[in-house]
Amino acid sequence: MSIVEVKVPQFSESVSEGTLLEWNKQVGEAVSQDETLIEIETDKVIMEVPCPADGVLVEIIVQGGENVESQQLLAKIDTAATAKAAAPAAEEAPAAAPAAAAPAAAASKGDVASPAAAKILSEKGLEASAVTGTGKDGRVTKADAQAAQKAAPATAPVQIGQALDGRPEQRVPMTRLRARVAERLLQSQQENAILTTFNEVNMKPVMDLRAKFKDQFEKEHGVRLGFMSFFIKAAVAALKKYPLLNASIDGNDIVYHGYFDIGIAVSSPRGLVVPILRNADQLSLADIEKTIAEFGAKAREGRLSIEELTGGTFSISNGGVFGSMMSTPIINPPQSAILGVHATKERPVVENGEIVIRPMNYLALSYDHRLIDGRDAVLGLVAMKEALEEPARLLLDL
Repeated sequence: MSIVEVKVPQFSESVSEGTLLEWNKQVGEAVSQDETLIEIETDKVIMEVPCPADGVLVEIIVQGGENVESQQLLAKIDTAATAKAAAPAAEEAPAAAPAAAAPAAAASKGDVASPAAAKILSEKGLEASAVTGTGKDGRVTKADAQAAQKAAPATAPVQIGQALDGRPEQRVPMTRLRARVAERLLQSQQENAILTTFNEVNMKPVMDLRAKFKDQFEKEHGVRLGFMSFFIKAAVAALKKYPLLNASIDGNDIVYHGYFDIGIAVSSPRGLVVPILRNADQLSLADIEKTIAEFGAKAREGRLSIEELTGGTFSISNGGVFGSMMSTPIINPPQSAILGVHATKERPVVENGEIVIRPMNYLALSYDHRLIDGRDAVLGLVAMKEALEEPARLLLDL
């Protein structure tokens, strides 16, 4: 017998523990090196635990649904065993009577879901019995649940379960990510003196520039030219002029960051995540668009790494993709400011004494008044406005 231990991967400093979701293999089954044995949900990402060697899973020490810490022992693998030798008890056990076996067989089919699959189905209001399971003995796996979730109509009524006096309710535990987001937002409200300043931006110059070059841009760079890259470039230009917007408070010290790591708030199936666009000042519009597209795909698939979600000196939240006209974004600690971008709509405005129709966007800059005075906040937002209304400023560094 040659035993290899399966341990929890080393978490980053910002993550203290995680929750096991589901075992993809059971005791006695053969395993292959680098295949995913189990997933761990942290408050930032879902981590995969790969198999360290070929062999047979001979012992599971921590079950799905339990909390774990870095380097904690999860299971043991015998690299000298075979699947047949690892579970002799199962082969030698007498066959159960048909009557007794029937209920067990029924329970082992698609109406039994793994913990992760059950959570996904519960959030969508789906029953496990309605999903075809591809796991062992018809067990509904996480992949099965995700496929069923995508296939379900968006307008399907939520199946709550047992109603109470005709007034149904459902109690679902928060995911680690949702709980962490709630904790950080509450912390931000309690610890920061948050104020928000607003301004309006005429997006016509950017829209004209995009319309003129979008086809050539996509052909040249292999990615669509969106609006977010312009907002990021405009924000970086303002942060250079007003460094306090890019600074943070550490105890009684002000930390001025000589780099521009921009957090981009992204909605994912698990909740809000904020991947970091590092050294945004050094990136071209094409680089920014490519990275944002990668972030979006990774967020939807749950593949964002802890490193991609850690850090940041300033954030941008784009509620406009959902149709938001105005909001007051909450600062993402330990940052000191965040820009809220909203839907661009045609509105009547006054230019040179005449009423004209322009595609307008309302920008909102929330800031920590402990560090940033109104002057810097207002002038910083004006600098963003000017850069967007005259994109040539971004090229001329004005």
